[in-house]
This record gives sequence, C-alpha cells and structure tokens, in this order.
Amino acid sequence: MRILLAEDQAMVRGALAALLSLEGDFEIIQAKDGNEALALLKRDSFDLLLTDIEMPGYTGLELADWCNTQAVPIKVIILTTFGRAGYIKRAIQAGVGGFLLKDAPSDSLIEAIGLITKGKRVIDPELAIMAVGEQDPLNDKERRALRLASEGRSTAEIANTLFIAEGTVRNYLSEAIAKLHATNRIDAARIAKQKGWL
Repeated sequence: MRILLAEDQAMVRGALAALLSLEGDFEIIQAKDGNEALALLKRDSFDLLLTDIEMPGYTGLELADWCNTQAVPIKVIILTTFGRAGYIKRAIQAGVGGFLLKDAPSDSLIEAIGLITKGKRVIDPELAIMAVGEQDPLNDKERRALRLASEGRSTAEIANTLFIAEGTVRNYLSEAIAKLHATNRIDAARIAKQKGWL
C-alpha cells in the first residue's frame, strides 16, 4: 500500500513514518506541507492520504476536498490534535474516510487504515457527535481570504495569492466579518479558528 503522509512537523512526520513501516507492508512517501502533498497527488498515485489539518499552503481538509472534487481514487485519513466540530463536518463533506486525534493509541491508526481500505468510515464517536453542532457560514473563498489575513497578509498579498482583485478580497473579508459578527478581520479569524471553520 502506498501512503502519502502530509505533516508539517518533522518529528511527528518521522515518528508516523517509522510506526507505519514497522506495522505493515506500507510504502510511505512524505510531504512536509500541503503544497508539496498536492504536487505529489497531481504527479503520482497513492492508496491512502494520511494528513494533518493545519499546515502551510494547503490544509489537510483542502487536500481531501481536492481529491474528492477531482475524483482521485484515494482513501483519506485526517490525523489532528484539533477535534473541532467545523473540521469534522468539513472532513465528512470532503469524503474523508477517517478522522483521528493524534493522541489516539498507535494500534487504532493501523486498525483504522485496515477498515478504511475496506470502504468503512472511522470517526471517533465523540467527534462525530460534535459534528452535529453549528453550521459553518463561510464559503471557501471567504475562508481562504480569512486564513491568509490571519497569517498577517495584506489585502494586496491576499489578492496576489488568490489571483483576484483587491476589491474582491475586501468583499470576501467584509462578508466573513459580517457572517461571524466580528469586529474586524483578526476577530473574524479568531472566531473561525475556535469553531474549526478556518
């Protein structure tokens, strides 16, 4: 089984790769961030994407969504420290097969890989209950603009990154601020992060 492991923390990535190579007949290809993972997904074929959520470039959820919309024949497991309701809901919508917390026992990851390759979905029951929570009001364009703003990027930098006009960026950010009942873009990013919508 070919596994693409996308994780921006080198120590965690190395530990996961070592664990997987000990536990099964896996070929592990590592990506240090979301951009590198996307480039590998476009160039090569994998059986499983094991990804963190919060990474530089594309997030794990954006990678899962890309695989889903491109109809890439790959199973996806999100492995994260964040069990936020918004993340879980978005993962389910993106067709993710598994959503596991990083502090879960290592044998539960191996078990999840086995179940997911057989077409089952593995989501921690407590996390699944959380996913029934509030509805995410942001659309993908607002989310991307807000995420870049939360990294301290200027309106011009966001416009260049997303290949859109500065006025469009301002509109996306204004919409996000209004939808989240925030006072400014920083407040909106804080609220969205807490809810797992960013």
